Amino acid sequence: MLTRNHVIHTSWQLLRTSILLHPQVHFTTTAHRTMGKNNKKKSNIIPAEAFLRLPPLADASLADQPIIDTHTHLVSTFSTYRNKYRNGTLYTIHDFVREMYHNRNVRAIVDVWCEAPVLMAWRELADSALTAEDREQKWGGIDYWFVMGVHPHDAKSYNDAVEASILEAMAHPRCVGWGEMGLDYHYDNSPRAIQQEVFIRQLNHAVRLGKPLTIHTREAEADTERILMEHVPADHKIHIHCFTDSPEFAQRLLHHFRNLYIGITGVITYSTNLNTSNIVNQMAKSDGGPRILLETDAPFMVPSNLYNSIPEIKGSRLPLCHTAMIPWVAEYTAGKAGHPWSGADIMKRANENAKIVYGV
Repeated sequence: MLTRNHVIHTSWQLLRTSILLHPQVHFTTTAHRTMGKNNKKKSNIIPAEAFLRLPPLADASLADQPIIDTHTHLVSTFSTYRNKYRNGTLYTIHDFVREMYHNRNVRAIVDVWCEAPVLMAWRELADSALTAEDREQKWGGIDYWFVMGVHPHDAKSYNDAVEASILEAMAHPRCVGWGEMGLDYHYDNSPRAIQQEVFIRQLNHAVRLGKPLTIHTREAEADTERILMEHVPADHKIHIHCFTDSPEFAQRLLHHFRNLYIGITGVITYSTNLNTSNIVNQMAKSDGGPRILLETDAPFMVPSNLYNSIPEIKGSRLPLCHTAMIPWVAEYTAGKAGHPWSGADIMKRANENAKIVYGV
C-alpha cells in the first residue's frame, strides 16, 4: 500500500525530471531598475507554482502526524498567490486549500480575521464549512475554524460598528477565539494609547464570552504583561502568537497563566531571531514539556530550513508561506528543544495543545 509520502515523492520526482528537460518554464523572472549611479537591473526570481506543492518529507514520521495550523491568514495567502502567479491554476480559496494541501495530512486550520473595518467575506468562508459534507467537498476534508479581532496596527480604526461585527462573528459555530489583538510598538501604526485602549476593550469582551485569546505582542513586553494580568483570569486560554520577544517575558507569562501557550512560526528558523529558539529550549527542559502551538502566520515567514529540501530553487525564494510547511517548522523546533524531542513529537504535542486552547 502506498503511503502519503510515497505519493508525494513520486510527484516530486516527476517535477525534477521536468526541470531537467525544461528549466526555463519553472521560474518567473521579474526585472526592475534601481536608483543609483550604475542604474543596474536586479532580478526577482520567483520559483514556479509547482514548487509550492513542496517536496516529500525526509522524515516519514513527520508525514504521519496530522497538521494543525493554529494561525493563518487565508485571504492574504490566496491574494499573495494570485498576485505572484498571475497565470496560476487555482482560482478560489477553496481551490487553493484543496489542491495545495492535497496528501499533506492537514487536519485543521485556524483562519485569522483581524482587519478594521471587518472584511465581510468572513461569513462566506465560515458558512462554507458548517457541515461535514461541505468540509469534505469544498475544503478537501480539512476542518476550517476562525478567530476574529482587530490587530494593533488597525486599532485606530476600531469603533462600535467594528465591535458589533466581531461580536456577531463570535456566535458563529466555526469561531474558536478572539484575535489577533494586542500591542505592537515596533511599527506603531496606531498610537500606543489607542492600542492599549482597544486591546483592553477586546479582552474584556473575550473574557466575558469565554473565548480563547489570540495575542499579538511585539516590543511591548511591560504593557502587554500588565494589561493581561489586570484583565484576564489566570486560567484563561491564551495563544501568544508568533512569539519573538524575550524568553524572560515568556516565562513570566507561562508561570502566571497556566493555559497560556507560545506560538511558533517559521521565524524560529531565522538567524536574526534567537529568542524563540531559547524559550523553546527552556520549555523543553521543564517538567511539563513545551507549551507550544505550531502556526504559519501565512503568507508570511517561509521556514528557511525548507530550502534544504528544494535545492532546485537555490538562489530564489518562495513568495509565500502556507499551512503544509508546518512540518519543517516542527523539525527545526525539535532541534532547538533537544533530545529526546523529535519533529514528530513536537507536532504531536502541539496538536494536543491546539485541542486544549481552541478545541480543534
